[in-house]
Parts: sequence; structure tokens; C-alpha cells
Amino acid sequence: MAQAEKPSNRRRRYLERALLGASAMTLAACAANGPAPGQLATPEKAAVHDCLPAGPCSAPLPVKAVLVTMFEIGADEGDAPGEFQLWKERRPFDTRFAFPHAHHDLFYDETSQTLAVVTGIGTAKSAAATMALGLDQRFDLTKAYWLVAGIAGIDPEDASIGSAVWSAHLVDGDLAHEIDAREKPDDWPTGYFARRTKFPYDPAKPASTGEAFVINEGLAEWAFTLTKDTVLPDLPGLAETRNLYTDHEMARRPPFVLKGGHLAAMTFWHGSLLNEWANRWVDYWTDGAAGFVTSAMEDTGTYQSILYLDAAGRVDKDRFMVLRTGSNYTVQPPGKTAAENLLGENEGYAGMQASLESLYLVGSVVLDEITGNWDVYETEVPGAPAE
Repeated sequence: MAQAEKPSNRRRRYLERALLGASAMTLAACAANGPAPGQLATPEKAAVHDCLPAGPCSAPLPVKAVLVTMFEIGADEGDAPGEFQLWKERRPFDTRFAFPHAHHDLFYDETSQTLAVVTGIGTAKSAAATMALGLDQRFDLTKAYWLVAGIAGIDPEDASIGSAVWSAHLVDGDLAHEIDAREKPDDWPTGYFARRTKFPYDPAKPASTGEAFVINEGLAEWAFTLTKDTVLPDLPGLAETRNLYTDHEMARRPPFVLKGGHLAAMTFWHGSLLNEWANRWVDYWTDGAAGFVTSAMEDTGTYQSILYLDAAGRVDKDRFMVLRTGSNYTVQPPGKTAAENLLGENEGYAGMQASLESLYLVGSVVLDEITGNWDVYETEVPGAPAE
């Protein structure tokens, strides 16, 4: 009888995490600075902290931009950085909101009204976290711009590690048929081919049902134009790795900003043969409109959730951007096997630090432009298709 009278475990966990998050943030601010302005100072922030995660909220928090990162290595500050840490350390993401229905709690920068989410690695987690956030009634996301800011493998034929790539074409590398290469017909270049087709790269492919997405190309072009002259860090050690790629001129360039197609696949693939497949697969699904440049895992899942949320009136799909920076090459250099190079990169990506710095530098230009000129971008989306 006594047990039945207790609140549910789930509700108790929600309350505990929400209260602990708010209390810890407030106490930390008070210990450092006294009663810091901005720590739950506004009625809107206080109201959101009184709401249960994912529950109804009388005063949804206004959000101008959502920063989407995928992973953090350890703590959010003070150790080896993942995709979120530089943002957390360099910007006032001071307000923490419990987010128990996804991978990682949320952080809010009241100054710019930017909300940061860490989705977790992989398509499943990114899609789930994006959907959870989009349906969370604590936040008003109807006019928010979304910036995916993550690291990626990068094709040495197109760019160098540390380079930053804006993508309007997102291609899924998982949704397909596959026959083991040892059993495929001799005249097939690969055992991997599109569903509802008869052979690899069949020109009679049907329309995409999740294999390829085209996001707001005008917005991607605007973001590229805004950032293309950004000077990216050429950190110690990058040149040593770059110079191994004697067969790839672009791989030997210092980091730069460019545009290119993005391939999202849950398998961390590597090597010349799979790189050839990636190039053909992206070319195939974009009808030649984009070439393969970056490889990661999450973005088709993230954008699929954005499309559903747009249809539900919760977000605007035309305000979605993808920025990926090269942390490692997708191909081994001359003199190494694919296995040797992959295992070496698993000890620490050659371009990890540079890619994180480039993410922050390039992404900051776009976020600051949008949030700092909200009187323009609230209603005018750069490159949005005419209605």
C-alpha cells in the first residue's frame, strides 16, 4: 500500500534531474559571482524550469538558433574536447535544462537565445533526440535556425583535414540492398545497390524514400558565402599528415571552407575502395548535383525528424544547415593499408583539434550573424524558396 502511494519512478527521475540541474547551476553561479544576473532571472527561464521535461509549459522559451552537436568525450568542460566543449567553454551556455528523454541535457545561451543539444552518436540517436527536442513544449522552436556542427571523415580528393564543408545534399549510406561481394555477379562493381532496382547504379531508380535529402540550398550557399574567407587554424602536425597524401593535391592544402555532398552511414568505413563507392553513391542519388566530400553518421536521421516536425508546425525545415569539418581522411595515404590507417586514426584523429576549432570559428560566424541581426532573420530566411 505504501509503495502504491509513491509517485512513479519516471516522474520522480524527471523532477530530480530538473531540480538538481537548476539548483546546481544556480549554486555554482552564486559561489563564483554572487547572485549572477541571468541565472533564472527572466520569468521565461524560471517558468521553463518549473515545467516537467517534455511537458506543457505556460511560457515556452524563445529560441533563435539550435546548435546541434553529436558527442562529447567526457565532461562538458575542462578535459579532452568533443563537439560541444568549445561552445560550452567560450559562450554563455549557462542555463541547463534536464533532457532525460534523450542523450544529454540541454544548455541555453540567454544572450543570443541559442539552445545547444548533444544528440548522441548515430542516426538513431540523432533522429530520436531531434524529435524529442522538437516536441518539447518548453521551447518555442518555430522560428529557430538549426546548425548541425560536427566532425567528419573527408575525401582527400576534395579537401584537407581541418577544412569546413557546408552541405545541402545529404545522402544515406545505409538504406539499400546488399549482397556480399564474394557472391555478387562478376559484372557488378559492388554488391551494394538501391532498393527497388535490379543492379548497382541502375539509372531507373525510383524517387528517394529516405536515401537522399536536399535541404535549403539557398541557405547553405548564403552560409558558405558568409564564411568562405574565414581563416582556419593550421595547427602543428597537420602539415605532416597532409603531406603524406602525395597523390591528392587538395589534401595537401591548408584548411579552407568549401561546399560538398555529405554521406551519412552508421558503419565507420575507410579505404580507397569504399571511398570510390561513396563518391559513386552520392553522385547517383544526387543525379550529379553534388560530389561526396564528408562522411559521418547522423545527418539524414536528424533531417528526417526536422521534416516530420515541420509538417507538424513545430519547426521550419528551411532554417536547417549542416556544417562538417574534416577530422580524418577517408582514404589511406600511399604506403599504408586501409586497416593500418584506420587503426592508427582510432588512436586519435589527426585533424581532431583542428576540426573542432574550425567548427567553432565557422559556425560562430553564422550563428552570430543570425542572432545578432534577428530583426532581419526572424522573418527573412536567406535563400528560402518562394511560397
